[in-house]
Amino acid sequence: MPYLLIFFPLLGSILGYSVKFLGDRYSEIITTTLVVISAILSCIIFYNGVVHDLYGNYKILDWISSGNLKVNWSINIDPLSSIMLVVVTSISSLVHIYSIGYMSHDPNKPRFMSYLSLFTFSMLMLVVSDNFLQLFFGWEGVGLCSYLLIGFWYKKESANNAAIKAFLVNRVGDFGLAIGIFLIFYYFGTVNYSEVFIKAAASIDKEISFLGFNTNLITIICLSLFIGAMGKSAQFLFHTWLPDAMEGPTPVSALIHAATMVTAGVFLVVRCSPLFEYSEVALNFVAIIGMITAVFAASVAIVQNDIKKIIAYSTCSQLGYMFFAAGVGAYHVAIFHLFTHAFFKALLFLGSGSVIHAFKDEQDIRLMGGVWKKLPYTWILMLIGTLALTGFPFLSGFYSKDAIIEFAYFKGTSIGYYAMAVGIFTAFLTAIYSWRLFFITFHGNYNNKNIAIEKTHESPLIMLLPLIILALGAVFAGYLFKDMLIGYNYLDFWKNSIFFVKKIEHLHLPLWLLLVTPVLVVAAVPITYYLYIKDTSILSGLKKFNEPLHNFLLNKWYFDELYEFLFIKPLKVIGYILWKKGDQNIIDRYGPDGFSKVIKFFSNKAVKFQSGFIYDYAFVMLLGLSFLLTYLIIN
Repeated sequence: MPYLLIFFPLLGSILGYSVKFLGDRYSEIITTTLVVISAILSCIIFYNGVVHDLYGNYKILDWISSGNLKVNWSINIDPLSSIMLVVVTSISSLVHIYSIGYMSHDPNKPRFMSYLSLFTFSMLMLVVSDNFLQLFFGWEGVGLCSYLLIGFWYKKESANNAAIKAFLVNRVGDFGLAIGIFLIFYYFGTVNYSEVFIKAAASIDKEISFLGFNTNLITIICLSLFIGAMGKSAQFLFHTWLPDAMEGPTPVSALIHAATMVTAGVFLVVRCSPLFEYSEVALNFVAIIGMITAVFAASVAIVQNDIKKIIAYSTCSQLGYMFFAAGVGAYHVAIFHLFTHAFFKALLFLGSGSVIHAFKDEQDIRLMGGVWKKLPYTWILMLIGTLALTGFPFLSGFYSKDAIIEFAYFKGTSIGYYAMAVGIFTAFLTAIYSWRLFFITFHGNYNNKNIAIEKTHESPLIMLLPLIILALGAVFAGYLFKDMLIGYNYLDFWKNSIFFVKKIEHLHLPLWLLLVTPVLVVAAVPITYYLYIKDTSILSGLKKFNEPLHNFLLNKWYFDELYEFLFIKPLKVIGYILWKKGDQNIIDRYGPDGFSKVIKFFSNKAVKFQSGFIYDYAFVMLLGLSFLLTYLIIN
């Protein structure tokens, strides 16, 4: 069963593209069916693990055996990988179904469906790995597929630029991950999780010289691994690729930002909890980056106008939540939020796709409004997603987001209290930008002058059905799984897949902490409706009063401009100098071009002897004979 689960998406990717000559429908059916079967199998495996404790490591083949390096291709099924399998395959299967309707008019549907399935396979290989090398294979696989999917519409220059940007930013992070893996193998002599984690426990106090500084081995390994996680999960300083990735089709946005690529970084940190637990420095760094990302992305989302970019920044912010949860040692809560977030964030992305579909590819929320009666199903489904994202009481986001804040408080350290405060503040910002998106998109006046409101229409059933299933997850997933994943006996489920040096006790919760987040979240609804729908003059006045702050947020803290100044322009100048002065004027001039000119010169001279007259040939022969005799006499 595990073999079929993992390789069905790969088979679907190959067959889906191979049968394109038979028609688009065959590609859609093959890829979607095989991914749906994988989703069903993942649910069965998860159930067997929970009820019958059926976990294990299934070897595929011997991969590398060279000296001390022995690595297998394996399928490692444990509680952590089993829940990730459910998330990845279920969201992916719904995205496949949705894509049948959303991409119905695209001429390259087989290629798109093939890429989606290949993306799913890469993520599955990542989460079921039992060693860092296989993880790196899956890690690079999702990076490659993201490049292909973000740049799927390759005739658009903006899509090509966004794909290259995502690829390059991730390469920087991946370099950190590679350094971490190199250090692990160099000092531990293995890359297999089980062996590395055992040896790490015996190397807690080991000091090494790294870049001329003496530092703790575990700390430098964890920081290197986390740099890779920062790139893949678009954390602060590595976040710039994420909003640009919206240039890809909307199903790509849902798949990348809900269940696959961006969650890989969180999974890596949680998988490596036996390393991070022994480095307080690394955990604090993870928490700090997570906190900064949560606030940064939420602040930027408040003023953005592209419907998909708002949700993309929301994803960035929620990933910050997951990381600072891991940073305070609540790894299980980070995965719980990853689990619930996958449902309501995929719901919001696919719901935004339904809105974009109705507005004929328009994505600016300022050119929408007043269509809730025209798109009633999309409206109610987006409402559910918004409620879940904001952490409205008793929906999925409420259980997981509040749990992060609570466990940060129970940590009892300065970092924990800072994380709690940041979590509460970010929850309020999240409610503001989420309801802003919802109200401006569906309520108020209709603002699109290019499309008559009568021409807007609801999406077909093939697109609405995945949204309905995701809405059920957004409503019930938190309540149904909270006791199992983060309850008092959470170790009964997680077993040895997550390591805790010290278990965070869920003690008595102060009443103020229990009420503050839900009160802020609920209060944000009428506040946002009044400011953005009933009386927009207040915000207009604030904008004029503090226009520099508005521009600062609108331009995403000017990170793109900063990177352009610090890295891109200097590299372009250096590249131009090396190309013009070095390559063309030196290497080409005195190398290939120079040799070719010399050879051409002598060739042109030699051609003159080919006159067709016997006396010219006789003269050349005599000349050659003279040279030969002279040489023989001298020697």
